[in-house]
Amino acid sequence: AQAGRDVTFLVRPARAEQLRTKGLQIVSPHGDVTITPQFVTAGEIGSPFDAVLLTVKAFALNAALDDMTPAVGPDTMILPVLNGMKHVDTLVARFGDRAVAGCVCRVATIVDHGRIVQLTKLQDLAYGEMDRSVSPRIEQLDAFMQGAGFDARLSTDIAREMWEKWVLLAAMGG
Repeated sequence: AQAGRDVTFLVRPARAEQLRTKGLQIVSPHGDVTITPQFVTAGEIGSPFDAVLLTVKAFALNAALDDMTPAVGPDTMILPVLNGMKHVDTLVARFGDRAVAGCVCRVATIVDHGRIVQLTKLQDLAYGEMDRSVSPRIEQLDAFMQGAGFDARLSTDIAREMWEKWVLLAAMGG
């Protein structure tokens, strides 16, 4: 959104009010920024989106799926940024294989009084088709993501990268 791309955030009503009054505040080693993003709440989605970057905690997944269903059309690509792998099965069961792409985000953040605080310079976002193909839609997404102010890259083995992150987190949790 900061780079002027067409981005709409799906948020809960309380977050919508916070965005209206304070904007989206990001504190980062790359530079602090406050933007007034375009956003909708669940009942305000008017048509399907090209892509949905799903960034919820696992415990909120089912509610998020209900909220985002109007944003998912036959050509919508869902990019889940959740830890673990179980969510992939949940998404495929709900929206089908074609809708679900893979995605891994490596960034250390916390939410502090509604602000997003990035703790380190690391900010890597990888995405790709789960079947390892390089489809026209994933190439379009890659073109959209390039030059947007963070490290974004197309992966031809995103499922492996998702498993690697999950194994790392599980080992650290142990």
